[in-house]
Amino acid sequence: MIWPEDRLTRFEVARIISARALQISFGAPVLVKTKETDPINIAKEEFKKKMIPVTIKRTLPNGEVIFVSIKKAIENWLEENKGEV
Repeated sequence: MIWPEDRLTRFEVARIISARALQISFGAPVLVKTKETDPINIAKEEFKKKMIPVTIKRTLPNGEVIFVSIKKAIENWLEENKGEV
C-alpha cells in the first residue's frame, strides 16, 4: 500500500516539528507571531498555521520519488486530529 500524497504519517509530523524546532533553536526566523520561547511550541504553532517551510520527499520501495503537498497534508492532519499536534 502506498500512503496517500495528501496525508502525513505520525512519524513525518514528528520529524517536521522537530526539524523546524532545531532550525528555530539555531536562530532561524520565526514565521508566526507568538509569545512562546520554546522552539518546539513555536514549531507546533507554525505547523497549526501551515507556515512550516518544509518539503517532504518520499522514496518508495520501487525507487519512485514523491513530493508531498505540505499545506494540504497539514490541513488534512489537523482535520483528522481535531487540531492537535
